[in-house]
Formats: sequence, structure tokens, C-alpha cells
Amino acid sequence: MGDNEWLNGYLEAILDVGTKREGESSDELGGRSKNKSSARKKVVDDNEKLKFEKMGKEKQKEEKLFSPTKYFVEEVVNSFDESDLHRTWIKVIATRNSRQRNNRLENMCWRIWHLTRKKKQIAWDATQKLVKLRVEREKGRNDAAQDLSELSEGEKEKGESTQTDSVTDISRVNPDTQIWSDDKSRQLYIVLISLHGLVRGENMELGRDSDTGGQVKYVVELARALANMEGVHRVDLLTRQITSPDVDSIYGEPIEMLSCPSDGFGSCGAYVIRIPCGPPDKYIPKESLWPYIPEFVDGALGHIVNMARALGEQVNSGKPVWPYVIHGHYADAGEVAARLSGVLNVPTVLTGHSLGRNKLEQLLKQGRLSREDINTTYKIRRRIEAEELGLDTAEMVVTSTMQEIEEQWGLYAGFDIQLERKLRIRRRRGVTCLGRYMPRMMVIPPGMDFSGVTAQDSLDRDGDLKSLIGTDRTQKRPIPPIWSEIMRFFTNPHKPMILALSRPDPKKNITTLLKAFGECQPLRELANLTLILGNRDTIEEMSNSSSSVLTTVLKLIDKYDLYGQVAYPKHHTQPEVPEIYRLAAKTKGVFINPALVEPFGLTLIEAAAYGLPIVATKNGGPVDILKALNNGLLVDPHDQKAISDALLKLVADKNLWHECQKNGLKNIHKFSWPEHCRNYLSHIEQCRDYHTTNHLSLIPIPEELLSESLRGVEDLSLKFSIDVDVKANGELDASSRQQQVIDILMQKATSDGESINIYCPGRRQWLYVVAVDSYDSKGSPTQALPLIIKNVMQVAGSKSSQIGFVLLTGLSLLETKDLLRTCQIKIENFDALVCSSGSEMYYPWRDLVVDKDYEAHLEYRWAGDNVKSLVMSLAKIENGDENDIIQPIISQCSSRCYSYSIKPGAKTQKMDDLKQRLRMRGLRCNLVYSHAASRLNVIPLFASRVQALRYLSVRWSIDPDKVIVFLGERGDTDYDDLLGGLHKTVILKDSVEYDSETIVHSEDGFKKDDIAILDSTKMALAEGFEVHEISKVLGCSGIM
Repeated sequence: MGDNEWLNGYLEAILDVGTKREGESSDELGGRSKNKSSARKKVVDDNEKLKFEKMGKEKQKEEKLFSPTKYFVEEVVNSFDESDLHRTWIKVIATRNSRQRNNRLENMCWRIWHLTRKKKQIAWDATQKLVKLRVEREKGRNDAAQDLSELSEGEKEKGESTQTDSVTDISRVNPDTQIWSDDKSRQLYIVLISLHGLVRGENMELGRDSDTGGQVKYVVELARALANMEGVHRVDLLTRQITSPDVDSIYGEPIEMLSCPSDGFGSCGAYVIRIPCGPPDKYIPKESLWPYIPEFVDGALGHIVNMARALGEQVNSGKPVWPYVIHGHYADAGEVAARLSGVLNVPTVLTGHSLGRNKLEQLLKQGRLSREDINTTYKIRRRIEAEELGLDTAEMVVTSTMQEIEEQWGLYAGFDIQLERKLRIRRRRGVTCLGRYMPRMMVIPPGMDFSGVTAQDSLDRDGDLKSLIGTDRTQKRPIPPIWSEIMRFFTNPHKPMILALSRPDPKKNITTLLKAFGECQPLRELANLTLILGNRDTIEEMSNSSSSVLTTVLKLIDKYDLYGQVAYPKHHTQPEVPEIYRLAAKTKGVFINPALVEPFGLTLIEAAAYGLPIVATKNGGPVDILKALNNGLLVDPHDQKAISDALLKLVADKNLWHECQKNGLKNIHKFSWPEHCRNYLSHIEQCRDYHTTNHLSLIPIPEELLSESLRGVEDLSLKFSIDVDVKANGELDASSRQQQVIDILMQKATSDGESINIYCPGRRQWLYVVAVDSYDSKGSPTQALPLIIKNVMQVAGSKSSQIGFVLLTGLSLLETKDLLRTCQIKIENFDALVCSSGSEMYYPWRDLVVDKDYEAHLEYRWAGDNVKSLVMSLAKIENGDENDIIQPIISQCSSRCYSYSIKPGAKTQKMDDLKQRLRMRGLRCNLVYSHAASRLNVIPLFASRVQALRYLSVRWSIDPDKVIVFLGERGDTDYDDLLGGLHKTVILKDSVEYDSETIVHSEDGFKKDDIAILDSTKMALAEGFEVHEISKVLGCSGIM
């Protein structure tokens, strides 16, 4: 609607009337315009205000006529389309019948009024939520500052300075950081993850859709560049495997080599690894990929474990080589990296590329979609939570610009720049951070491949354009076809060329550039303007926003009579872009990026590499780029005169032009891939100093499968030569004989006789996992749970020696033992007990010994006692009962789980809101409401039932598709996490009566459909939990 110049004045008139009548009744709002034929003339020609009068006496007279007011109320309010307004206006001016014309005009009036009021309401609601969030963030910051107030005098001074200093402390290279050394003795394994889009090494389909853009190019080039660094053995870029007939077959190949050093060996180099995830025959947009994330996590985990083993055999004397870092790109891959880190205990890095909260804010400002509509379209809430989880686990967040840190990451509960700096100071001084953590933000601009830029391009040794083309346009030497395509627009192609290259997007601000050029006569006399605005066949076939921009461009060219001075070719290919830069440089031209806001500005770096001075917007990434390159000028994108003055200055002053070119070429190396990788690896090495290195240990896979486990250890004497004193007359009973064999196994497992950790019960072919949350209304376990356990074990029958049994529960160990003892279930029948919502792991076949490795694993970012008392105050809602949450249940608490009792009917914070409050204070925890919402378990960040299950499946070398999880139809607040993944799920109908899911998500939370596919082929429903019902569903699923 950019060409509807009447709209602003018309809209003001409507809003003025609407403001005055805000409190009036709906009857009074139904007005008609006086003298409708003259009103149309005023709207179209003079933009004057329409005046409304009451229907009054005319109402009865016009009952039989069409009523625009009635039409508006019944039709327009509930169904309107902003993009249709222009078409309606065309119909209005084309209608000859005065009554129809004025009816349509009045209808349009009401539509615009309603649309604007709706936009204002959406914007108001968004503002209110933002204010509330800021107040909560400020309160969280103050709480954290109060807890961290015990500082030394030096720390106090530093802390005071951080409140007044700008954010310039976040630098590209920290002075304390040791620059990466090219040490060939290192054999590092690095994992990059970019889940969505079409990823391949050659002929990338950039721009094919919104998912296949700059991020794909970035991650592929990053993988290649890292693999070329000394000390890096292998780089895997994990993405989704797609075998759809709609895309090239390469996207279905499991492995694609990107590069392999000539002096490399083994499986070194960079590779694209495609992991099956979701329907293999469908290309799924990123907004619809969320339910398949657990599948990708399981698949990626399997690949990494296998690769760690293989690399260990090649370069590390048989010891697994775990990833040096796992780097997630975008929100979806950030969540995958967080989950993998939770199992493998490997440092993670996050790059957002674009952020959900920033997009939500921009969409709400536009006012076209409500918050609910935005979430339905973009799954924005799910995306934001994934980004928050990425912040929880990331050691470092890589950004392109300072603007991204200040204006985008600053919107998240998981990052506060003041608190981050305070914690960093304490960490450097060796002072405790009281369990608080904020990720480190590092500005490391994307690298660029300058291999295609020759010295001839940079230094212009071939001279200017006149050396190639004569004044009569005769070619002295062959020139690229794209040059001819551009120069055909110009009357004088030898004038300096001002080049703009972007999508035809309103945010790119091309129309302001064109107005600045058209209204500056000296600039028009000195230079030509070239607009490379994507590819098109016809404008009508483009999207509304793109066609609107191009239509406005053509009208402005006509308005200012710029024919012969402006080029706007319809087509260009990606390989031709360097040639376009070369043409601009040959003419001593200038590159300009006038975008309203530019997150980074990769085209500025590309232009500088070809020797072009630049003019760029002062909003966003170009500020950092020009500071580093010192090769151009910054301008206010809204100021036409500032734009034209900057362009004229560079075009007219040849000395300044050559100085900017020289500076750009001298400093361009700062944006090369080798420089990027050195900074990147240096910062990761520093981050690893703060990360525990207790990696997951793997149980060697025996060549011959054991038919029995240590649970049937009385037969192990037949399989192993063990020196055990067992009397022939059977004086030792079975349990004593079993324990003695286990003790001897443990003694012989180490050469020095010291005790070591053996946590594997033996080779299992299947794993049956009971995770039913069955409680009564008071939160006590029902008799359904032990009955389900008995029936599942009975179903296993004769195959029980090949099947391991695991119990995942929100109960504490004490409660679990009491329940099993009461129901006469032998606890030794389980291979593992995972209690307290995944925070504790015990092995009954080893006298309930604790898995020390798992316990140490959960220590990561666990706040311990520092979070205990804070939860009690944060979990209460405003004006809530002081006793809604009682003191911690001492008998059920442990070092890794704090349990709180909640009164029946008490009003407490939703789990999402409580987690956000803790994040704002720098506390990273996992929260689970259990026992039919009568208990809150606060556990470490990496603790959860589904992560414990992944830990066991990896450690015991059991494929996820050999794991069967038995669930109820609902359960604790971590129930949804157990639904997804590669394991098989059996839902036992009527096994759970009361659940805790009503307090999972806040009003801004996401839906269960965004977490798991409820109609998945890996999920089966049993009509009950009796033996025959469980056997039936297992048989129908082909499991038994």
C-alpha cells in the first residue's frame, strides 16, 4: 500500500473521530459521511478529513438499503485482510454507480479504523508484557547483586564501574585470551549442528526458501575452515537427512565430504553428516521441525559415540575422542547441542543467527498478528524456550555484532550483561559465584573466503573501465555478460557506479536511497546508480512486499526522470556477484547498504575485498565493520540528505576514495576465515578452563553376547574362570554366591587391586523402562504402579535375561524402596533405579550403589544450597498465600534434589515462569512438579529422566530403538520429554488418574504438539495395563 498516498490523511480523520467517540455506544459509532460524493473527492484529491453524523432519523429510511455499518459489524470485524485494501480502493475508483462507490468507500473506512485499533491493542498488550518483564529482570538483577555483594575492595570498584561503562568490554579478542597455537599434536574433533534447510558443500541453493540462506553458507564454510586449522583432526556438520523427491538426491546421502587435507590420515577432514529425523520423504520447514528434535538428538548421539570410538582407535590409543566442542546454529540446533552436552558433558557454543524474542517484538510492533497468531505461524514460544535452554548450557555465545548482544540477547531471561560481567570478575579472581552463571558473549564476525579475489581485483592493475570499453561502447577486450546487462541501462557507463545489492525488502530502504539520488543533482551528474534487487520474471509474480518495493522503484525512476542513470537488471547468478563488485570498482564507484537495521552486513565485507569504499547504515553491524576496516562512512538511513552527501563526498573526492580503498584492503584480513577460526578456537580453549572434563565412559562391547546378566550371576562361573570358593554341598545360597562372584569380578577388574566403578549389568538386547506417574489426589503412589511393574516383568517371561529393567520415577529412593517392599517386588530385578525425577541413579544389583560418574556429571552449574531458600519465595504467585509452599521435605531431599511440598489447591508459579525467574538471577536448574502437583523437585540442569535414559543407553551400548518406555496418558511435568525420540513408547490407558501437567506452561507457553508427534509410529496405545493387554500391544508393534 506504499502508493496509497491518500491513506495517512484519511486514517487520521478516522482516528480523530474514533478517539472522540471512544466512550460512546455502538449506535453512536455507526455514522455516515455527509455529502458522500464530495467526501470521495476530498479523500482522493485533498486528503481532507471525513465528517460523520448520527444515523438518527435516517435509520428507518434506509432499513431496506445496504448498510455499510451492519456489514462492517457482521463481516469486516471478524474477517479482514490488510493486503486486500488496495484492491478495494481500485474497485472504489473504478465504480461508476455513486451509491456502490460510496458504500465501498465507507466500508473501507471502517476496515481501516478497525485494523488500526486492533494494531494499537496488540501493541499495547505487548508493551505491558515488556514492562512487566523488565521489572522482573531488574528485580532478579538486584537479588543477584545483593547475594554477590560480599566482594573485595577491588571487586567493588570494578563492580561499580560496570554499571556506568558501556558494553565495549565485550571485545573480539579478550586480552587475557591465549591466541590459538597451531599445534599438530592435537587431534581435535569438533561438531557443528545446523538442523534446518538444505545443506550441501557445492552449488548451495541459497535463497531457494527462507530456511536455505546465509546460515547454510556460513556453517559449510566454517566447517571447511576449521578442518584446515592445525590441531583439528575432524569436523562434522550435522544436519537433517532428506530423501524427498522434491529436492536433490545429495540431501539423502548420509555422508558428504567437504574437505580433506592432503597430508591428512584416517577419517580427518570436514564432513556433512545427515541424521534421519522426522518423515524422510518430506522437506519440512524449520517451524514444523520442533517435534522431531528428540529424534535428531538420539541420532546425533549415536553418530558421535561411534565416531568417538573410531577416532580413539585411530589417534588416541583406543580411548574415545570426545568432541572438543559442540556448536549449535540457530535455536533448533542450540537445543540439540544442549541435550547432547547433557549426556556427554561436552562444552557447547551457541550462535543464534536470528532470535525469536527479537522477531516476536518486531511482529507485535507491526500489529498485524496477535501473539497467538504469531505463535501458531512461527512456533515462536517453542523457539524462544530452545534459545533460553541454549543459554543455560552454552559456555560461549558467538555473535556478529555488538548490536546483537545489546538489543537482541538482552531480551532474554538467561542473559544479563551487568550480571555476566560481575560473575566474570569473580571467576577471574577465584571468588565463588554462589552457583550463578551467565554465558560469555563474544563478537566474532563471520569469515569470508577471499580465494576468488585476486591481486588484480584489489589493486586494479588493469586500469579503469576505459581500458576495456571505449567511449563508443566498443569492447577492447571481452567483458563478463553481467557487465553488458548492467551497462545497457546507462547513457554514460564510465561514470562512477553507486552499487546497492539486497533483497527487494522494505527494511532494506532502497526507496530512500533512490530519493536521495534523484533529489541530488550534483550526485546525478557525477555517478550512476545500480540496484541489484534479487531475481524476477514479472513483478506480479513476486510477494506483496517485494512487488511493492519494485513498483515504487519504477515510479521513483519515472518521477525523477532517472532513465539512463539507474540500472535495475532482472536476473543475476551467484557466481556473477563478484563480477558486479569488479565493475563498480573499475568505475571508481561506491557500495552502499542503507538498510533501516542491518544485523551484520556481509555484503560490506565482500565489497571491501574488491576495493570498494562503503557507505552504510549506522544501525547494527556496519558500525563494527567500519570500525575495523576504516573504509567508508556511516549514515542515518532515514536522512536522505545525509545519504546523498556521503555518496557525493566519496565519489567527488578521489583522494578520500583511494584512502578508503587502501584501508579496506589492508584490514580485510580481519574478516578472513583463518582469522575467524583462530579467534574462535582461542575463546573456546579459554571457556574449557571453566568446564568440567568428566566425560562419559563407555562400556566395551563384548564380542560374544552374554545370555545372562549379573542378575543371574550364579551361571557366570560356567562362562568365566573365577577363583571362588564354593562348596559342592551348596552351603552358600544363591544370593551369597552371587555377591561373592560380583566382589571377585570387581577385584579382578583392576590390576592394582583398587576398587573401580563398574556400572554395567551385562549385555542387554532390550531395555524395558517403566516411567508411569501414578498418584492419588494427595500425591501418594497408587497400587497401579507396582502392578504395572509386575505385569511388564511377567510379559518379558523367558526372555528376561536379555531384557534390562529400569524404573524412572519422581519418587525418592526411600519412597521407591518402601513401595517395592510393600508390594513384594524384588528391587534386585531392576538393572537401574532413576529416582527424584532423574537426579539420582542407583544399581540394585550392586547393593544400590550410586553411579558416581552420573553424580559428577550433574554437578555442572548446580547451585546447590544457593537455590534452596530462593525457590520458596519465587514459586509463590503475587498476593499468594505465604504457606502455599512449605519448607523442603527434609526426608526426601538429597544433594542433587530439593523437594518442596505444595498444599492442595495452592496457587504457584507455572513451571515456565519459575524457571524464567531463576534464569534472571543466574541460576540454572531443572524443575519438575510431581506427585499430582503436590511436590516440586528442583534438580540440576542436566538432570532429567529422559537424559538419564540416554545416559544409560549410551553407556550400556543399547540402541534407542531397542528401548521401550511404558507411560501413562499423562504424568509429571517432564512427561512430554519422554514421548519423543527414537525409543518406542507404550501408553498404558487408565493407569494415571491425577497429573501435574496443569502447571507446566504459562499463558505464553507452547503446546504439546510442539514437543512430540502424538501419532508417531513409534508410539502404541494399550487398552489397559494387564498382562494380556501389554502383550497384545507389544505383539502388534512387532516387538515381541
